Amino acid sequence: MKPITIDALLTGTVRPLGDSGRDSGIDKHPVAQRLWLGAEGLRGDDQADRRFHGGPEKALHHYAREHYPAWQAELGERAVLQAPGAFGENISTQGMTEADVCVGDVFRAGTALIQVSQARQPCWKLDHRFARRGMAARVQASGMTGWYYRVLQEGWLCAGDTLTLSERPHAQWPLARVQDVLNRRVLDADVLHALAALPELSPNWRALFEKRAQAGQVEDWTRRLQGDVDAPTSQER
Repeated sequence: MKPITIDALLTGTVRPLGDSGRDSGIDKHPVAQRLWLGAEGLRGDDQADRRFHGGPEKALHHYAREHYPAWQAELGERAVLQAPGAFGENISTQGMTEADVCVGDVFRAGTALIQVSQARQPCWKLDHRFARRGMAARVQASGMTGWYYRVLQEGWLCAGDTLTLSERPHAQWPLARVQDVLNRRVLDADVLHALAALPELSPNWRALFEKRAQAGQVEDWTRRLQGDVDAPTSQER
């Protein structure tokens, strides 16, 4: 894979999320200056609910800018899609998607070293972000979710820096394939055990695949995708 330029580096503060009655750090905006990337993420980037967002296994969220035209075609023109940050991403690029990135890939990013830990599992907050009921489920079904990195070596990061692949331990597991297993409700025990055994995959996802293999059934996604509040419908089409 050739080096990929970081088009935008984004951070956000916790603020009310639309009319959801909840706070969120999903509203992120480009930052021009270089930022320190520590084990927990970028300096100045906040998350409202640390149970499910941020932390060492989700220190950085990367979203492919080339997915935006597909969403504009599906949803129509929306202000949130006019600039990077619509999906709460910290890194925006063009030239790499879930089909190109594999579990455990290690990238040199600025002076930091980062590793792909898992794809993103969308939650109900995207329904409010886009004022579209069912948006989280649409993102999950599309496979255009983005992915997370853990930080192997802390360092400085800035828009204009490049992501350079330095290690690829699991070329057989691009994120698109992992998502297919996860989201198509696959119950093949051998496949699930193989994923659960990947040391570079995040502990939560390893546990998820192992539990699915042992139980022989798929976990309930309702609360994650729908939450316990209704999304606004004023912009639904």
